[in-house]
Amino acid sequence: MEKLFLSAFLFLGCMLIASDSKVFVPPSDKDIPGGKLGSTIKYGKELLERFPYYLGQKGSIGQYGGNGLACQSCHLKAGTVPYGLNYFSVHARYPQYRGREGKILTLSQRINNCIERPLNGTKMPLQSDEMIAMVTYIKWMGEGIPTGGRVKGDTLKDIKIPIKAADSIRGKIVYDKYCMVCHQKDGQGVMKDDAIAYKYPPVWGFASYQPGSSMHRIIKAAKFIKNNMPLGVTYKSPVLTDEEAIDVAAYINDDRIHKRPKYEFVVVEYPHIEDKPIDYHKPPYADKFSQEQHKFGPFQPIYDWRKENGQYLGY
Repeated sequence: MEKLFLSAFLFLGCMLIASDSKVFVPPSDKDIPGGKLGSTIKYGKELLERFPYYLGQKGSIGQYGGNGLACQSCHLKAGTVPYGLNYFSVHARYPQYRGREGKILTLSQRINNCIERPLNGTKMPLQSDEMIAMVTYIKWMGEGIPTGGRVKGDTLKDIKIPIKAADSIRGKIVYDKYCMVCHQKDGQGVMKDDAIAYKYPPVWGFASYQPGSSMHRIIKAAKFIKNNMPLGVTYKSPVLTDEEAIDVAAYINDDRIHKRPKYEFVVVEYPHIEDKPIDYHKPPYADKFSQEQHKFGPFQPIYDWRKENGQYLGY
């Protein structure tokens, strides 16, 4: 019994040391086990990589996605990229309270949440083979991470929030220089020749993600952009400054300039308004700041006020 306890202690200690000292390395395809479990894991990965072909508007299995976006339009390379909205510790952290819904969601419900919002679609059956396969793949990726655990690289990498407000005009300059080559001047991306999925996804317009999606929040989008864009950039060698990332996120998500699809269902977002992130675009708020400031900043005064008043500090 003492040996068993010691082995478990050393294993957890090694995991904690590894997660503190270096970025988590997910398993590779060669690590996928054989048999039915392995087949399900492979199927789940395929679905997450090629969602439009199986489950999009022209899907061969079902039609749930409402545009040509794939899961890995945001969760890069099937969720394997450090600081790239990966799946490293996702399974370990669900079920999880979600402020936007004001309740606990399972991982399957959260996947449906993504299908409804960024993919502008409709919910999949929770017990479908496809949902089970996607959850199984995500679980396999984080095998060994304890319940509630985190590993280094499983978040978006923090950036320094500028003192001044984000500026869409400056952001357009950044977009034209770095982003337009893939996402195009009109922001509509590049559809593949098969007209089913995108080579480069749209970043605004009616084929892009909905308002209220995580990527519609300027700080959240800026953290993703800074460490993953332009295509090929990693957190180790970013091209944009923090301020440029904030500004281009503001330009992309400026609803005064660019249109987005409307969420068709009647829902109450953030039923507990104190749960709203600092950069959420839609009032009411549990603080004294305007909708304009919540959308574009400056964000530091909101953060400081919330901290002083014991409110949610997330963004």
